Amino acid sequence: MPLDTPQLLACYRTMLLIREFEERAVKLYKLGEIKGSLHPCVGQEATAAGACFALRRDDYLTCTYRGHGQALAKGLDPKEAMAELLGKVTGCSKGKGGSMHFTDPRVGLLGENAIVGAGVPIAAGAALSAHMRGSDQVAITFFGDGAVNQGLFAEGANLAAVWQLPLILFCENNQYSEMTPITATTRTPLHVRAASYGMPTVEVDGNDVEAVYEVTQAAVTRARAGAGPTFIEAHTYRLLGHMMGDTEVYRTKAEVAEWRGEQRDPIKRTRAALLAREVSSATLAIIEAAVVATINEVEQFARASMLPDVSEVYEDIWVAAA
Repeated sequence: MPLDTPQLLACYRTMLLIREFEERAVKLYKLGEIKGSLHPCVGQEATAAGACFALRRDDYLTCTYRGHGQALAKGLDPKEAMAELLGKVTGCSKGKGGSMHFTDPRVGLLGENAIVGAGVPIAAGAALSAHMRGSDQVAITFFGDGAVNQGLFAEGANLAAVWQLPLILFCENNQYSEMTPITATTRTPLHVRAASYGMPTVEVDGNDVEAVYEVTQAAVTRARAGAGPTFIEAHTYRLLGHMMGDTEVYRTKAEVAEWRGEQRDPIKRTRAALLAREVSSATLAIIEAAVVATINEVEQFARASMLPDVSEVYEDIWVAAA
């Protein structure tokens, strides 16, 4: 079913929240407030908002180190997310995970993963758990185009197909595996390759939040009915570098500018769609201002939170019994 106007407004707000969060994180990184690596998902907001809108709170999610958008769209408290980036005790992983390891089982978030493709078998395991328990929960795993060339993906996808697991394999094809274009690493379209595992596949415009929602909703419906996994290839684009410090010498400024344009930027496209539905620009301005105010509060919360004490370094760590 297509999104009605209130639902599209909700998705628009989520997309704005993700972008404002990421742009604020970039600012804090440049100020030295955020340490380590940071991989912004600016430009890929529609994949997160559209897909997660089709999920329930108790459904499972794994994503990549560029997964802040999915985490927020699934329900992670943005205050806990920002605090985690700043390494504070109020973070979702108590400041110990950082940018690449957001986790919150309360909303089904089984973790971002810094290993390319590693979220696929984890999500497959969660889907197997739901299947064995007779639950109608589903699992969704987000990964980039480069992950499809990893053995972790092959094993997870094959098991999901063989065991007919309630798993949605969501590929965010943002055209580059780090700095290498997809054309240099893969000759077969990814959704065509995935079909060889024996599962339905679909290709979608990943910057069209309504289209993303519709294909994900269809995959979720299949999974809940016991009809097995679906592979979704969503074509999208990251508007910033692979990570902070990326010189972006592998792509042109003109290419990036084109994807920032009215016809491709997912937020601009959604705003235009809402205006076409006769939602007033004043209403949209209120939503936009409210999101900025929210992220201001998020930043203040994270900055004011305490750093973990060194005595806590070995807490919350699981070890095998002797």
